Amino acid sequence: MRVNLLRSTARVSAVLAMLMSLNGGGLRRTYHARSASARDDFFISARAMRRLIAFLALLLCLGTAQAQVRDFDRITESGTLRVALYQNFPPYSYEQDGQPRGVDYELAKALAEGLGLKLELMWAPPGEKLDDDLRDYIWRGRVTAQGQLADLMLRVPYDRDYAQMRNELGELVNERVVMFGPYQRERWQLAFDRRRLPEVPSIVALRQHPVGVEVESVPSFYLSSVQGGMLSQETRHYPTPKLAFAAMQGGEVDAVMALRGEVDWLLHEAHDPQLALAENAYPDMGRQIWDIGMAVHETNRQLAYALEEQLENLILDGSLERLYARYGLRYEKPEQYQ
Repeated sequence: MRVNLLRSTARVSAVLAMLMSLNGGGLRRTYHARSASARDDFFISARAMRRLIAFLALLLCLGTAQAQVRDFDRITESGTLRVALYQNFPPYSYEQDGQPRGVDYELAKALAEGLGLKLELMWAPPGEKLDDDLRDYIWRGRVTAQGQLADLMLRVPYDRDYAQMRNELGELVNERVVMFGPYQRERWQLAFDRRRLPEVPSIVALRQHPVGVEVESVPSFYLSSVQGGMLSQETRHYPTPKLAFAAMQGGEVDAVMALRGEVDWLLHEAHDPQLALAENAYPDMGRQIWDIGMAVHETNRQLAYALEEQLENLILDGSLERLYARYGLRYEKPEQYQ
């Protein structure tokens, strides 16, 4: 409530500043018109103030309006499970020939079918931060969208520290979200071309060998700074891991670093035995392995419980591992299933 109030106050201030700057506007006439009488000034000011109040009321209503969360009963009655998946994020969720593809898409479809529902996809362009994505698709809705929320979002880190993260006011950043259902372990992975780089026992082997990474990614920051910037001159940046991988195939770089799933999939698609996976460690990197899970609105715990039951069956009977294998990915169970 306190944060919303601060945001509303900021909106009011911004609108006042905007209206004050409008040439020919009511407020400008109030303070600068050379009217013949004080009475004219009064009526101009009153009209301007009425317009301002009405405009601000409309703005605040629009700004604070939130899309409606569907509870478990409404979801069941609708016959559909609305799931947000990251857009253009192979091999997890993407489109190929106009059809949805990826391990997250297949998992979402299996979860929906397990509940006797049809899958309704919401493609989610990633925001600057995960907090933005959870806000846009799970608890408030996107400002530019027509007020629809997802019932479920996949590929959310299952991490207690993140779930308990607080803002500068001491409030939980994601208090309206429940993060649950870890379904895989993720880690960073390096691939290299054996024609130019025989082996990678450690990152020291990457000296004098250009390495492709996605711009503004963890591998980018890591390779640019590790051991005093030893590899900064060899780090090459590309818009996506796929383009970095293509650069390795074209001889521009000798290695690529990205998420394990991305590297596995790209190797699988390349069909080139000279492209290999490195088994090196990443000193001074911090957390290198983490679990991936799901998220629902904090009022939708009944849905979370039902989904966890379906998910556990898929993990324990090997269905999820077989799903990953179809895309050429190694599957590692999350910590609680090991």
